Amino acid sequence: MVRRRDRKTAAVTPWLAAAAIAGTAFMPAPARAQTPAPLQEWQYSAGVPLEKMMAPNIPTWQVAVGAAAAFQPRYDGADRYHFEGGPSIDIRYSDLYFASTGEGFGANVAQGQNWRISLAVAYDLGRRGQDDDEHLHGLGDINPAPELKLAADYVVSQSFPLVLRADIRRSFGGSNGWIGDVGAYLPLPGSSKTFFWFAGPSLTFADSKYMNSWFGVNDTQAANSQYSYYHASAGLKSAGFGVSAIWFFQKHWFAACDFALEQLVGSAARSPITQRSSNGVLDLSINYEF
Repeated sequence: MVRRRDRKTAAVTPWLAAAAIAGTAFMPAPARAQTPAPLQEWQYSAGVPLEKMMAPNIPTWQVAVGAAAAFQPRYDGADRYHFEGGPSIDIRYSDLYFASTGEGFGANVAQGQNWRISLAVAYDLGRRGQDDDEHLHGLGDINPAPELKLAADYVVSQSFPLVLRADIRRSFGGSNGWIGDVGAYLPLPGSSKTFFWFAGPSLTFADSKYMNSWFGVNDTQAANSQYSYYHASAGLKSAGFGVSAIWFFQKHWFAACDFALEQLVGSAARSPITQRSSNGVLDLSINYEF
């Protein structure tokens, strides 16, 4: 999990220590910024909106690189887990442009002291039948596809640094559907100049194209698989909660950790493809900040 921060502005209140240090995001594998996983969407950019409010003199360039690993379900709704590894990269220029394995490639197209609107291109690796042939045989693959993401963050106030976040994403290929999230998170007490953490919930919604790509069974798939025809309706897909933390163990070196739980609901939970409606994920990374 690559995260930004300005450690010189850390001692305001126990909450604001975390906010002042701020942070960005982590992804367990290359170009896996928005591939479905129990990780909450706000965790890909946790702390970024707080940095401008708490540390307005942001450096022109901010660069951090590292190595990451994740333990997560093989696909959304799976009952089997696996490890993934890859680089963790976060590059930001002048609080305008960013290239991140968490947020994707994008820009802040509008912003103020306590809010920002960003537009980014991310990538979804989809789902392969070989990930779990026992349960996915005959369903075909959900192809990898680029995504366009519009997101907005709003910080309530400096004295109460609750971050409200909403995003909407559209894949071009793959599911060819729309999916979005609403969430909130807060820096937690116990933070310091070398350790800080965030926590918060989120809800995920999706249209019928997305839901049926991941959780539906069409006539062709029903004929080729063990499942009967199933139509997944648009609406609330899941609810979740996440915790993200970062620890500086040397001047430029830091370790980051994300933990999240997700509960599929509605059509996603009732789908015959769903083997387990509750899933979790644990991401760990070691990073160097230049």
